[in-house]
Amino acid sequence: MARYFKEQDIDEFRECFYLFARSGQINNLDELTVIMRSLGLSPTIQELVSYLKQKNGKMSFADFLDIMHQHSSVENLPDEVIAAFKAADPQNKGTISAKQLRNLLQNWGEGLSVREVDNIFREANVNNNSTVRYADFVKIACAPVPDYY
Repeated sequence: MARYFKEQDIDEFRECFYLFARSGQINNLDELTVIMRSLGLSPTIQELVSYLKQKNGKMSFADFLDIMHQHSSVENLPDEVIAAFKAADPQNKGTISAKQLRNLLQNWGEGLSVREVDNIFREANVNNNSTVRYADFVKIACAPVPDYY
């Protein structure tokens, strides 16, 4: 499995795995759910049940890495976010005003702080009065954080 993930990712997976699977293995759906969601993934209950069944109801860390690889090929966050923007774009322009984007980022879901949105806008080179191509914005916002941070 090491060929699919960076060492840093495996260390993060291991830390989270053993934090919630205290017996050294995942024994139920709740443990698998908490671990995968703590790692920022959004598997459905059906996917989780399927993963647990594949491993006969118990999962070692090696099994968990296999499942993480399998799930990461299914879940594609940038495409899902772009699809959400498209659904809210009846004219199919591919753009959103910076003001509207700021409102979404601050007031929907967990809601980002003003400072967090400012940092994202700075990174994505978005001016508060501009129009943003959401596909480009999503690529920048969903890009992995460089190792030097």
